Amino acid sequence: MSRLSLLDLAFFIAESEASPKHVAGLHIHQIPKGAGAGFAKQLHAEFLEHTDVQPPFDRVIQFMSPTLMPSWGQAASVDLSQHLFFHQLKRGANDREALYALTAKLHEPVLDRSRPLWEVHVIGGLWNRQFAVYYKMHHAVADGITMMRWGMQSLRDTPDDLSLTPVWTLDQTRRGRTGGSRRLDQQLAGTVWKQLTANSKRAIGVGRLTAMLALEAVKLTKNAIALPFMASGNTPFTGNATPGRQFATAAVPMARIDAIRRVARATLNHVALTCLDGAMHRYLADEGVELDRPITIQMPVNLRQKGVEGEKATGNKIGIILVDLSPPTDDAYVRLRNVGYSLRNVRAMIDSVAPEAVETYTILTGLLGQIAGMLQLADVITPMGNTLVSNVPGLAERLYLKGAPLVEMHPVSTLPATHLLNITLFSYAGTLYFGLIATDALPNLWRLSAYIEEEIATLEAAVGITA
Repeated sequence: MSRLSLLDLAFFIAESEASPKHVAGLHIHQIPKGAGAGFAKQLHAEFLEHTDVQPPFDRVIQFMSPTLMPSWGQAASVDLSQHLFFHQLKRGANDREALYALTAKLHEPVLDRSRPLWEVHVIGGLWNRQFAVYYKMHHAVADGITMMRWGMQSLRDTPDDLSLTPVWTLDQTRRGRTGGSRRLDQQLAGTVWKQLTANSKRAIGVGRLTAMLALEAVKLTKNAIALPFMASGNTPFTGNATPGRQFATAAVPMARIDAIRRVARATLNHVALTCLDGAMHRYLADEGVELDRPITIQMPVNLRQKGVEGEKATGNKIGIILVDLSPPTDDAYVRLRNVGYSLRNVRAMIDSVAPEAVETYTILTGLLGQIAGMLQLADVITPMGNTLVSNVPGLAERLYLKGAPLVEMHPVSTLPATHLLNITLFSYAGTLYFGLIATDALPNLWRLSAYIEEEIATLEAAVGITA
C-alpha cells in the first residue's frame, strides 16, 4: 500500500463529470503486410489472454485506509473485460474524422474508482488498412511523461519481433531496482534525507518564488514568470467546462522545425509555441476576438531530476507555470523572438528554486482554480491562463506492435473545470504532433488545428526558408 502525494490527491479532489482527470494516448497502426483485416480483433483477443496484471495496473484507490490517508491498495482481482474493449468502425464511416469522434466519446466518462483506473480500447476497420489503440489512465496514477515511457516499454523496435507484452503486464514499481543491499541502503538513506530537507527546501523556494512574483507585480522585472489571474478573459478558450468532448490534431514534420531552429537559433519549444501562438491569434480573429496583451498559457514542467533515485516512480512529478507568449504582432519572426525571450526567463526562474516550491505553487494556484470551477465562476472571473500547453518528449525511432508499425501517436490530455481547451505536443518518428482536446462548447476546433500546420509555413517564410 502506498500513500498518495498531495499533487496526486488533488486530481481526485478536482475531478468531476465535466472535468475528468485522466490522460490518454491514441496510437494509429498499419496492419502488417500479409495480415488479414481481422488483425485488430485478434489483437484484442490476445490482449485478454495476458491476465498477469502488475502494479500499478492492479491498484485501486482507497480513501479510507489504516494510515488515515488516501492510499493505493491492491485489487482483489482484475477483470480484463472491464478494462479492454474492441470497436469496429463501419466502412464509409471509418475516416480520421470518425476516429477522432470516437476518441472524444471514449475520453468523456470518468473512470470507475471501484476498479484500477485504466482502460485500453482497440479500434478496427480504419482507412487504408489501419487500426488504433486508445490508452486511458487516471492522472493520479501517472503524468504524461510517465505514461509515454510505459507505452514505449510495451512496444518493439523491429517488425520481426512479434512478441506481445501489454503495458499492464510490466511491473512499474520495481523497474530499475537492482544493485543489491548497498543500493537499497542508499535509497533508504536518501528517502530519510529527503523527508528531513523537503520542508526547508519548500519554504525557501516558496519564499524566493513569492519574491519573484512580487517584483513582477510591481513591474520591477519583466517576464520572470507570468502572474496568475492576469490573462485576458475575452477568449472562448476559458469558461465553465462542459462534459462533452471534441478532439483534433495537427502534425508538423520535425525536419521543417529543425530547419527553422538552425536558421533562427531557436529551440523546438520556441518554434512550436510560436506556431501555436500565431494559430490561436488567427482563430481568435475568426471568432471576433482581438487581444491587446499576450496569450497566457499554463505550461506543465517536468520536476523529475535526472540521476536521482525514485524519480521514475509512478504518480506525478510536475509543476504548472504561467507563460506569456508574444504580444500581438503580424510578424512571425518577431513572435518567435518574443516567445523565446519569455521561455528563457521562465526556465531560469524554474532552475533557481527547488522543485518542491514549484509543486507547492502548482497546488495553491490549482486550488484557487478548482474553487472557481466548483462555484461555476469561470465565466465571470479573470482566468488563471488562456489555455494549457504541454510538451511530452517522444521517440525518434519507429516502434511496432506484433509487427504492426506505429504510424502516428497523438496525446489526449485532461481539462480543468475552468478551461475549454488543452493542447499537448508529442514528437514521434520525425513528426511533432499537436493533440487538441476541447469541450463541445468550443467552436470550430478543426480550424485551430489547421492553422497550426499553416503557421509553420508562415514562420519559414519569416526566417527566409523557401520551398
